[in-house]
Amino acid sequence: MKDIKPAILLFVIFTIICGGIYPLAVTGIAQAVFPKQAKGSFIADKAGKEIGSSLIGQPFSDAKYFWPRPSATSDFSNNPMGSSGSNSGPTNPDYLKTVGDRVKALRDTGVTGPIPAELVQASGSGLDPHVSPEAAALQIPRVAKSRGMSEDALKKLVAAHTEGRQFGMLGDPRVNVLKLNLELDGVK
Repeated sequence: MKDIKPAILLFVIFTIICGGIYPLAVTGIAQAVFPKQAKGSFIADKAGKEIGSSLIGQPFSDAKYFWPRPSATSDFSNNPMGSSGSNSGPTNPDYLKTVGDRVKALRDTGVTGPIPAELVQASGSGLDPHVSPEAAALQIPRVAKSRGMSEDALKKLVAAHTEGRQFGMLGDPRVNVLKLNLELDGVK
């Protein structure tokens, strides 16, 4: 009994510290230092209604929109509750068929030449909101034709939405597809 009493006391103390005090402190600091990110980096329309997060890819399939990286979530809808990769390797026949179908879909829209991998392969989380500037540029003719816009205007819009490397050295330049499409619709 004398060994159980200190163990129970330590369990209660560490539960209070690790399960209550620490999470509250970290959440409070995050909301004070990075309030937008701590609340999910939501994007709102002009009426103030939240329409998505800049951190989670959104499904777009209409020809008038730039298409994001395909989702690997279980229902292929970029559902953040089902975040997951496909865990399929390059020798998996189902994976090869899926990638082949995506390549065919892009070719059917008039895309010629090399296709950036992120337009046919899902990211590890299945929720990546970005594509490379090259992947966005590849889609400009389709979007321009569908919207009746000039390709030059869309090139400028893509350039304006191209984010550089993080801290000037990490990662690659990228385009947030949700923000770009919202700009096309005049939401932001």
